[in-house]
Amino acid sequence: MYRVIKQEGRAKRAELTTVHGCIQTPVFMNVGTVAAIKGAVATSDLEEIRTQVELSNTYHLHVRPGDKVVKQLGGLHKFMSWNRPILTDSGGFQVFSLAGLRKIREEGVYFNSHIDGRKIFMGPEESMQIQSNLASTIAMAFDECAPSKAERPYVEASVARTTRWLERCKAEMARLNSLEDTINRNQLLFGINQGAVYADIRVEHAKRIAEMDLDGYAVGGLAVGETHEEMYYILEETVPFLPLDKPVYLMGVGTPANILEGVERGVDFFDCVYPSRNGRHGHLYTNHGKINLFNAKYELDDRPIEEGCGCPACRRYSRAYIRHLLKAKEMLGMRLCVLHNLYFYNTMMEEVRAALEEGRFGEYKRRKLESMAAGPV
Repeated sequence: MYRVIKQEGRAKRAELTTVHGCIQTPVFMNVGTVAAIKGAVATSDLEEIRTQVELSNTYHLHVRPGDKVVKQLGGLHKFMSWNRPILTDSGGFQVFSLAGLRKIREEGVYFNSHIDGRKIFMGPEESMQIQSNLASTIAMAFDECAPSKAERPYVEASVARTTRWLERCKAEMARLNSLEDTINRNQLLFGINQGAVYADIRVEHAKRIAEMDLDGYAVGGLAVGETHEEMYYILEETVPFLPLDKPVYLMGVGTPANILEGVERGVDFFDCVYPSRNGRHGHLYTNHGKINLFNAKYELDDRPIEEGCGCPACRRYSRAYIRHLLKAKEMLGMRLCVLHNLYFYNTMMEEVRAALEEGRFGEYKRRKLESMAAGPV
């Protein structure tokens, strides 16, 4: 069940009740592609840094270790020892990212595995079956993420096929949730809005999928080559045509600024690899912008990454020490940086929720963006 608690303009403070707990939104989901956050981050760490939702990848887990293996071991929650919500994406993004290894047909997509080259077929039914085996809290519908600059005729045909696939996903999910041996018979299904940067296609698709009464709705196919301004424009045009009484998820986005702009335009859920990927390369988020610990000026800097930060890295270690670890290629350096960045994102979302509850989100957003633009201290 989804409940809007407070609104400020289009921005929403809400909560989604699931079989694995209540998700307070707006929320940033921490990305653990293969059921682990890259950088040696354990699920106990995620609990410590107040992660609400972990996100895993359907295609990657299907390839290795295999979704049937995960089902035999009790589902993804038991497999990775995580009792809070999990969202699994559908494999649809790999239709985009593995363009050189796939063929799209009406029935689904034919892949060659990026690991060993073996042939894989995934269509709407297969994606739902894999996600049901994984037993995630929220399953994403199987779609095609068309390139943002694709020609209009291609996008129109792609969106029409994505709609047909969504109908098949919904039917298959209902069937799977009725089976006795399904681990999570309360699995939720989110549909995905597509349309590249064509606002009219986006709006018509939003209207069409809104009629299908799904558990939630995502805006996909953004942050894949278009400008930030184009992304914000598409959100402004599209989100009002998605149901107000259902959560909205902006897939694969993004920077702290992107997230704040998305919240302002009515988005509840976000995910992005930026905090973990940047952390592994020594790029750290602070309230005064990003810092690069590889810079020589931090060699003798005995301050924490950010004064006042409560993350495991800042509570105990200096910039100089963590820089040394990174330079020495010690895994601990990457781990501490990833923990800091995820903590920064999770804490920012707590601040966003508090600001919305108190009716001061606009002011919070302005101050946060100004502070981050001011540069590191």
